[in-house]
Amino acid sequence: MSFVHNSYKIETNNMKGTNLGEFEELVLLVVLILQEQAYVLNIKDEIYSQVKRSITMGALHPTLTRLEKKGYLDSELSGATKERGGRRKRIYQLTAAGKNALIEVREMRAGLWKQIPEFALKLVHV
Repeated sequence: MSFVHNSYKIETNNMKGTNLGEFEELVLLVVLILQEQAYVLNIKDEIYSQVKRSITMGALHPTLTRLEKKGYLDSELSGATKERGGRRKRIYQLTAAGKNALIEVREMRAGLWKQIPEFALKLVHV
């Protein structure tokens, strides 16, 4: 498995290989948490709620588009609502490839954590 900065090489059944960055992993996890409520503003708010990380729409939109191009997300427009002035929301959902990518990252991380000797993470009090 190769590493590139904060990205992990992920092998999936339908792709030769795709890097999944830390922020992309976070977005996929939040989309999975939100389920049918996974639209842009909710994703942004949930990321802040879960990890206290402020992000801009300018960072989130291209990430969602990139994850769709990688085959990890699908999206569709919901019906128009009065609350949104007749506009529709784009709802995101994980594909099978997206779920597999998350499982592979979780397993890779767990494998790495298991290899760290217990004493290596103990804090030294001065």
